[in-house]
Amino acid sequence: MTPPRIINIIVAAGSGSRFGAEIPKQFCRLTDSTVLLHAVRRIENALPGSHTVVVLSPQWAGQAGDRCIAPGGPTRWHSVKNALDACADIPADIITVHDGARPLPSSAMIRRVITACSSHHGAIPVIPVTDSLRHIDGHAVNRAEFRAVQTPQAFRADLLHRAYSLPYSDTFTDDASVMSAAGFSDIALTEGDPMNLKITLPLDLEIAKLYITHGAGH
Repeated sequence: MTPPRIINIIVAAGSGSRFGAEIPKQFCRLTDSTVLLHAVRRIENALPGSHTVVVLSPQWAGQAGDRCIAPGGPTRWHSVKNALDACADIPADIITVHDGARPLPSSAMIRRVITACSSHHGAIPVIPVTDSLRHIDGHAVNRAEFRAVQTPQAFRADLLHRAYSLPYSDTFTDDASVMSAAGFSDIALTEGDPMNLKITLPLDLEIAKLYITHGAGH
């Protein structure tokens, strides 16, 4: 069977204001590289032969090496739309979208998402919610009914382009929600990875360093 042609969109245009550093969190050092380049290389190593587009603010355009660059937009939706426009002429069967602040996606998790996407409109990695949940009105919530969503998310390329041709809505939370709003709701839930953390606070960076030191997430 011919392997699917894959484009990877790595979204890394955020300011990372909650992180509190002088530079955006995705450009902070993480052992021998930056958070962003760890994310990019893990995606590329898991999907050899794929094409990568990195979404960056203009002042950080040099952070992606010689990879294709798309400009960041005012929202994540606009950033992904810019990347889709940048790769519109590149033949693809599947497009993955990954947060540049998630440096440790494992190859096994990435391949699970791609495999599931091949027979659905798309696929997203999820993990169980381990903390107790409570609605803001005070009512308890059954956490067994919920999953935390990670990236990379993968979608049929033709459907993702069609979904992003529709108008923006502030109700979009991720690419799967954009797809569902366009009527492409056959989204498979695949097994995520607790070590595929998103760098949000300085402590997350220290945890990621420990994971790398102990060889986690390959």
